[in-house]
Amino acid sequence: DYPRHLYRFTGEPAYFHHIMESVNGLFNLYGYRASDFTYAVFHQPNYKFPVRVATKLGFTREQIKPGLVVPLVGNTYSGSSLLGLAATLDVAKPGDKILLASFGSGAGSDAMVFEVTELIDDRRMDPPVSKMISRMSPGDYTRYTLYRDMLKR
Repeated sequence: DYPRHLYRFTGEPAYFHHIMESVNGLFNLYGYRASDFTYAVFHQPNYKFPVRVATKLGFTREQIKPGLVVPLVGNTYSGSSLLGLAATLDVAKPGDKILLASFGSGAGSDAMVFEVTELIDDRRMDPPVSKMISRMSPGDYTRYTLYRDMLKR
């Protein structure tokens, strides 16, 4: 089963706290600022949270746009930040710096920096993530209800 919340999930005690702490810790340790990065990717349980945390940390919408995939695919849980990173690498150029901040439900956040090298063009995937997402088709509701044992056979 997917995580269920008894009350409205605000993200304050966990998501925002842990991501802000990990990113600010990285910034303080290495002297980074949001403007040092070409792109930033955050864990994406929904659209609002990564946009809000990026703004709080000083990132612009342009810096997070390439990796913001949740409006297109929904919440992929632990895969969301890595899927966002893959989408960002599809447009990144040599020399670009990418900040990635993951989140594990209540367990914390890891913040890391990737610097794109000249090998990116040789390693770039074909088709890009955006094309794979555009090929997705919505699931069949009847099949879904059968898999979830919601219909009697």
